[in-house]
Amino acid sequence: PRYNARDAAIVLASMHGAKTLLGSATPSIETYYKATTGRFGLVSLTERFEGMQLPEMRLIDMSDARKKGLVTGTFAFETERLVNESLKRGEQSILFINRRGYAPIARCKLCGYVPKCNNCDVSLTYHRHSDKLVCHYCATPYSVPDVCPACKEPGIEVLGYGTERVEEEVESLFGHASISRMDLDTTRSKDSYENIIENFSKGKSQILVGTQMVTKGLDFDKVSTVGVINADSVINFPDFRASERAFNMIEQVAGRAGRRNENGVVAIQTYNPSHPVLSYLLQHDYIGFYEHELSERQRYNYPPFVRVIYIYIKHRDQIAVSSIAFEYANRLRKLLGNRVNGPDEPYVARIQSLYIRRIMLKIENNASITKVKKLLNDLRIEMTNQKLLSGAVLYYDVDPV
Repeated sequence: PRYNARDAAIVLASMHGAKTLLGSATPSIETYYKATTGRFGLVSLTERFEGMQLPEMRLIDMSDARKKGLVTGTFAFETERLVNESLKRGEQSILFINRRGYAPIARCKLCGYVPKCNNCDVSLTYHRHSDKLVCHYCATPYSVPDVCPACKEPGIEVLGYGTERVEEEVESLFGHASISRMDLDTTRSKDSYENIIENFSKGKSQILVGTQMVTKGLDFDKVSTVGVINADSVINFPDFRASERAFNMIEQVAGRAGRRNENGVVAIQTYNPSHPVLSYLLQHDYIGFYEHELSERQRYNYPPFVRVIYIYIKHRDQIAVSSIAFEYANRLRKLLGNRVNGPDEPYVARIQSLYIRRIMLKIENNASITKVKKLLNDLRIEMTNQKLLSGAVLYYDVDPV
């Protein structure tokens, strides 16, 4: 089943006549809209526990820093200095990068060939601990080719940074410090997540490198510095929620700093310092971001002003899936008009050997979702009876997150 855990909790509570408390420093746009329009109650906590100040946010223009030679590997000198100062004071640092593995891309430096998964339309991520190229969608491992399969020359190199590579750089820059890494690869075994948290909490490690696992719900006394290594990888994503997701993720990881001591500092490394999301993050201005995002959603007709339903169609044959998706969308358009968008190819258009097409429905908030559900089900049955969905997998994602 595809569901939003927050919405499922609200429905479960209503079934039992219970109250639901939603708590967040960065509520979803839809939740805050309901709170400001009277559908939800709203209580605001305007200061941190024991009156601690929010951390200072510092934007580091990586383009400018590289031009001036103020970058070592993936670290700007400013980020490196802040971490060093924390270590000298006996405090801790968290370094956030939302990519696991060693390097997100392997490429031939001679011909530009990029190894991709045989089952999915994604480039492979290099993992140094296993010395394998791994697909992060189907988990298939591949050996690193000694020579490029395209030009037959020994030119394969790895590009970019993941948590493994950042951990390696941190060890070379701050070798005197104890370092922990928290990502999907280091938390697979039983109790590994708890052990990493406990060791960091007790001060056994001074620097924690991690993915979005480190952004929420963690309360450490001695963290004074947070480094966001590549803010652009979070912001630049083809989804209408990309800005909201980026604001929430960076603001949440920033909140790990300065919780028990003097003001923490957050260094945000970016190649696009003029992005509007970053201007609101610098001020910890959730309300300003919410109002900006709400006007964008209203202009382009996205939630909370409509409900979105994604219809996914998968097939092993690329031509067949396109044909089925266009037929389905055209029939749907006759019933729902311009509420139907697509079909289009999602960001990753093939996973586990199945080609994917996506149709987006934008349904008015006051429309009967029961009627929409019946209409979709009737159309699916009609096309199934006409053998038009043969070999295809069709499913729906209502109110996608």
